[in-house]
Amino acid sequence: MDILFKRAFILLITTIFLLGCAHQKQLVILHTNDTHSRIEPLPETDRTAPGMGGVVRRATFIEGVRNENKNVLLFDAGDFLQGTPYFNLFKGEVEVEAMNRMKYDAATLGNHEFDYGMEVLEEVVRRAHFPIVSTNYDFSETPLSGLISPYLILNKGGVRVGVMGINIQPRGLIAEAHYKGMKFLDPVKSANEMALHLRETRQCDIVICLSHLGYIPDRRLAESSRHIDMILGGHSHTHLKEPAVLKNLDNKDVLIFQTNGRGVQVGKLNVQLSK
Repeated sequence: MDILFKRAFILLITTIFLLGCAHQKQLVILHTNDTHSRIEPLPETDRTAPGMGGVVRRATFIEGVRNENKNVLLFDAGDFLQGTPYFNLFKGEVEVEAMNRMKYDAATLGNHEFDYGMEVLEEVVRRAHFPIVSTNYDFSETPLSGLISPYLILNKGGVRVGVMGINIQPRGLIAEAHYKGMKFLDPVKSANEMALHLRETRQCDIVICLSHLGYIPDRRLAESSRHIDMILGGHSHTHLKEPAVLKNLDNKDVLIFQTNGRGVQVGKLNVQLSK
């Protein structure tokens, strides 16, 4: 995981060996979480990361990775809104336009995406040039019906990558009026059903879960799962210097990644797939 901006990069190389690949293939996966409308760098008075972050530095880093690598994917695990006056003034327009320009491949929803209600969120989703995925939020009776995808399949460098989004229980975190009509489905059950669909029906080589559950629930999800290769997490702002590796129900490894948020870090995974 590369620690961005004013510090040395710490590179985490993750190698995943999957059956069925005719020859070695490589992907680079970049991920963010909980950037919280941090368009500008953090103030120099910040206690933990003074002067770090900002979308210009993030975009420059991402562009550099793409210039050096052929097959790059970029994901966000939610809470890309709320936290600075940019969101209060422009209701997500600035943040989403920045993500559009950085060419995110997909994102999932955090609880703060709902802070101004479903109608504002609908505008945010319509502005996004990237899919927003949620597997366990049912929006069929809301203004977001048909705008949120339960999953996504990306073909990159001959690799089929299945992506799902698993989201947190809204009760107690989001004002009820702001998610009216949305149904919350069990995260573990939804994740396992979708992972099975992506792996067996859609024949994906890698199954990625974009999770906004938080680190401890992500651990429980990993241990209760089948067919999920990695969880790119958010919500708890947990700085994982290296991935947590847990065994799933089939005694196979599931890797969990998360950055500490606010746009200070971008996770970078070098993935190799071999026969």
